[in-house]
Amino acid sequence: MAYTADKAFGLIEAAHDRGRLAHAFLITGPAGSGKASLAARIVQMVNPADDGSVGSNLFGEAEVPEEKSLDELEGDLLRVVRPRSKSRRITVDDMRGLEKSFHVASAPGKWKVGVVLGADRMGAGAENAFLKTLEEPPPECLLLLVSDAPELLLPTVLSRCVKLPLMALPDQGVLGEASLELLSALASMAKQGIGSMQAALTLRASFSAILARKKSEISKCNDAAFKEESKKYKNTTDSGDWLKNREKYYLALTESEYLNDRERLIETLVCWVGDVVRQKCSVEQLDFPSERDITASVASSHTINDLLHRMEGIEQLRANLETNVQEQLALEVAFLTAFG
Repeated sequence: MAYTADKAFGLIEAAHDRGRLAHAFLITGPAGSGKASLAARIVQMVNPADDGSVGSNLFGEAEVPEEKSLDELEGDLLRVVRPRSKSRRITVDDMRGLEKSFHVASAPGKWKVGVVLGADRMGAGAENAFLKTLEEPPPECLLLLVSDAPELLLPTVLSRCVKLPLMALPDQGVLGEASLELLSALASMAKQGIGSMQAALTLRASFSAILARKKSEISKCNDAAFKEESKKYKNTTDSGDWLKNREKYYLALTESEYLNDRERLIETLVCWVGDVVRQKCSVEQLDFPSERDITASVASSHTINDLLHRMEGIEQLRANLETNVQEQLALEVAFLTAFG
């Protein structure tokens, strides 16, 4: 289950208040879901400002502390590790440096925090370098791994972290071209009316075309990155094993990024149909307020039971895609159920 950043923070805050905060979290989600901002909020939660900057306003009300970025918070109590160099890798030395910082004494009541941005860029060597600390961290140490592609991490790392998957934020300026194109296709379909097999199959074709284009873009980008690495390092390695491993890495990265984009498009479908249901129930808060007139028109033409059945068709698509079912077959069944 994916959470909003606010919901995820609330869960962590409640655990901290009860003295049951885990020592390692894996924060995942698509671009724009607020992963780094959530990490910064957690850092400020465990190490609140003690410089008198948080007080009361003129009316005696407690002021909400200003949220800072990870860059602003980085210092003795917080070490941030990021992918660096042209290869965008996190090295073994990076992780060993983070590990050493955990063993430096801090002031009483203060936490040592490590944040690893782009954690999937570590590779097996860097991941293994801090496994012992991940298993048995020093007291009052917190590790936050942030990743768009957690499936690239070693199972031994995944099993030692509490997972916090964040959902995309629809209609908040982070949708991206693909989701905006899908919204346009949904608007065109809505004019024909939900319930037409031809309209459903046309929408499915648009969805598949967007996915195919995104996969091609991702593949070209990662192929170029692999060629750049091969050219730079092919004469500095002892054997071809390193290049073979890097090729496997980029293939896995391409698949991971594609699946993330596919999930964002499915989330757009879920939110759009969810808005139709909310319009039917006269709920004001919508995920896509800019599409209000369109979703209201669809809502007026269907019963609530019919709309809920269509919503189930999209949710079933997610479940089916987690199996070995052929992607295009799963899409066709789902679109005919949800929109046909």
